[in-house]
Amino acid sequence: MSTAADNAKHVPVMLDRCLDLLAPAISAPGAVVVDATLGLGGHSEAMLRRFPEVRLVAVDRDPEALRLAGERLAPFGDRAALVHAVYDEIPEVVGRLGIDRIDGVLFDLGVSSMQLDEAERGFAYAQDAPLDMRMDQSTGMSAAEVLNTYSHGDLARILKVYGEERFAGKIASVIVREREKEPFTTSARLVELVRNAIPAATRRTGGNPAKRTFQALRIEVNRELAVLERAIPGAMDALGLGGRIVVMSYQSLEDRIVKGFFAEATRSTAPPGLPVVPEEHQPRFRLLTRGAEQASEEELARNRRAAPARLRAAERIRERLT
Repeated sequence: MSTAADNAKHVPVMLDRCLDLLAPAISAPGAVVVDATLGLGGHSEAMLRRFPEVRLVAVDRDPEALRLAGERLAPFGDRAALVHAVYDEIPEVVGRLGIDRIDGVLFDLGVSSMQLDEAERGFAYAQDAPLDMRMDQSTGMSAAEVLNTYSHGDLARILKVYGEERFAGKIASVIVREREKEPFTTSARLVELVRNAIPAATRRTGGNPAKRTFQALRIEVNRELAVLERAIPGAMDALGLGGRIVVMSYQSLEDRIVKGFFAEATRSTAPPGLPVVPEEHQPRFRLLTRGAEQASEEELARNRRAAPARLRAAERIRERLT
């Protein structure tokens, strides 16, 4: 099992850029910032250190992450409130804490370093482990249950949509055939079956051929995209005037969702041709990044897990409707 000391060694992705983007919104006394994906607490700790008067609300669905981050953030006392929740519950969480608006929110999406590094969680395809993949192991279906119970059509759908897997139908057929012989329980067998189901010419490029299947299963098990589609607008609505949202995505499906919500919030809803745009039709947010930013070469040299990160940020420029 990981310890707080071990996890403190993990390097938060694009940390300085995240803090710089949030700084104008959370530097003032009484500001409230939400870490929507607490994980190992690296971003949260940095925010509490850099902004000595900020109040932090940190959310995670993983009880083990909350335990470890709680040890790490204990020196900050009641400046940090850690809550066991999924990040689409942010409006309810801050409401229960008596907070009527937030000034900043950070999303660091995907699977955390702790979850990847602990084999028994089943997230990593590079080592044999139980096929779990639940971020909160106290609830929901495991990846093994998905593999052993879903129909061929449903398996093919999640592999194609969530994994963007070209050979989704073929892999689904192999899974259905092989589970009749023996139910799936661990990852190594699945990795081998996926490898054999994909043509040899395709296997030569693009890394481990099981990567897309594991991504698809993880997204399905944790309902990640459905949660994200609720979480981003919910967090944006909770921001006060001048509040900022920063989101780091690690695959194209997540980034597409974030890009869509940001585009909707930063455009006028007025009919074309109006000489004066009424206040209620003016954009609610402005973009703080041009497209999706990526980690610098220097950071990539230090932290290879930053390679797929895509960062987008926006600021509320019009008051919330009451």
